[in-house]
Amino acid sequence: MDEVAELSKIEWTDATWNPVRGCTKISPGCAHCYAEVFAERFRGVPGHPYEQGFDVKLIPEKLLEPARWNASKMVFVNSMSDLFHHDVPDAYIGRVAEVMSRVNWHTYQVLTKRSSRLNELLSSRLQNAAEQSHIWWGVSVEDRKYGLPRIEALKESGAKIRFLSIEPLLEDLGEIDLRGIHWVIVGGESGRKARPIKSEWVVNIMDQCRSLDVPFFFKQWGGVQKKRTGRLLNGRTYDEFPLIERATIPDIRTRSSLLVQLQCLFGNVVHSENSEFPLFSSLGE
Repeated sequence: MDEVAELSKIEWTDATWNPVRGCTKISPGCAHCYAEVFAERFRGVPGHPYEQGFDVKLIPEKLLEPARWNASKMVFVNSMSDLFHHDVPDAYIGRVAEVMSRVNWHTYQVLTKRSSRLNELLSSRLQNAAEQSHIWWGVSVEDRKYGLPRIEALKESGAKIRFLSIEPLLEDLGEIDLRGIHWVIVGGESGRKARPIKSEWVVNIMDQCRSLDVPFFFKQWGGVQKKRTGRLLNGRTYDEFPLIERATIPDIRTRSSLLVQLQCLFGNVVHSENSEFPLFSSLGE
């Protein structure tokens, strides 16, 4: 079994794509990570995708997954990990970026807390992917100490489309420099250990978005029962997005040809400094 990649309950995306699984905590926003809670439930279960719990693991057989989907989608990349985690080799990140660049009939949403590495790679070997309008690059912003500095790193990266996921919002962020930001998502933490969120914190961010015409998406209030608290703000929902630019989905023959091209480009085995891993076992569904 595996996570259902083509379906997502996350309000701001259509699908999730996880060529990497697992992560480690680096800031207060990670304290009650939903992905970790889910993955650790299955640690030690033979044959389960999360048999190794939330340990970082590359999943090369999923690299070509977006090319097999029959419709254009908004795709959250690595909902169960962080593409820029230090245990993910540069070469592997490059292959994920290559798929996103070539399979350009989807819109990709790449979100990280490791903004320094994002900045470094988008400014160098991933510069081509950074310049693609169908690939959106974002950073998580949960507080002033850890979150706000990530915004500056994102701006410096050269990414064409830049977004912020301000979730879980843990405190009043005060004034944020949103110049050069193309989308802002805000949400409260959910689950039985959810930390509180205040409406004035959310309204402050929304007002700043309005002043610069930045699309604003309010995801949820969260809490122990997030369905009950809902996602209404000032009596309405806010589901705004940046302008979506992506290619028309090609016919099946063209997509099949692209699959073969990518396999030839990547080769059968990818080498990193510490290991080697098989890239594909089959091009079949």
